[in-house]
Amino acid sequence: MITTKEWFPSSVANGMMAFFPFFGRMGNGNQQNPDGRKRSTSSSMVPIRALSERHRPRILAHLLSLDEHDRYLRFGYAASDAQIQRYVDNLNFERDEIFGVYNRSLKLIAMAHVAYAPASSDMESCAEFGVSVLKAGRGKGLGSRLFERAAMDARTKGVHLLFIHALSENTAMLKIARKAGATVERDGSESEAYLKLPPARLDTRMADLVEDQMGEMDYQFKKQARQFWDFLATVQEVRRDVQEGRHKSGQ
Repeated sequence: MITTKEWFPSSVANGMMAFFPFFGRMGNGNQQNPDGRKRSTSSSMVPIRALSERHRPRILAHLLSLDEHDRYLRFGYAASDAQIQRYVDNLNFERDEIFGVYNRSLKLIAMAHVAYAPASSDMESCAEFGVSVLKAGRGKGLGSRLFERAAMDARTKGVHLLFIHALSENTAMLKIARKAGATVERDGSESEAYLKLPPARLDTRMADLVEDQMGEMDYQFKKQARQFWDFLATVQEVRRDVQEGRHKSGQ
């Protein structure tokens, strides 16, 4: 017998393929790296959701969950709770893009911030990428997938250079950059990586739309499943109370 939790992940994957068969073709060996080069191996399907203003509390909770060392790697210094609060308060959702990955409990386990230069500046064709992944979500390629998603979004916005500013000891972040084809320049304790992005093509824009739809659909599936599990837990609790009541009345 298949339990609800075993059935749900497979139903999500099948549902994605049913509604978005184009995404299945994106996952084959012809997929591209962010710099436009052909990728020889396929990446796993990781639904990524675009976050908005109403997600500030979840973003804050995610960043506050980082320990001191992880905050140091993410921000370049051991950011305090107050500094993280100011960072989240100042996120510009109209100009920038924030992407996130949720687990089955609807906890934000990975998040990327793509900061775009103001349109009126001389750097309007540039963007910066920052990412954080909770310990429970590491080793699953979420950082790489978020970088690919960020690069795709940047290409559709006409960005030619995607920058990553990281501490030289942040080997995980620099590995993601190098794997994507970025040039990494080290300057003491800090490193700068930049990736030249090719112009967006029709398939890039199509993939961008599909990614957005898939991320939203995945979240709604998980939300409904969570509500159903909570409902089942309530029903089971009521049943236990009824059984205990009957047991006591029979004594």
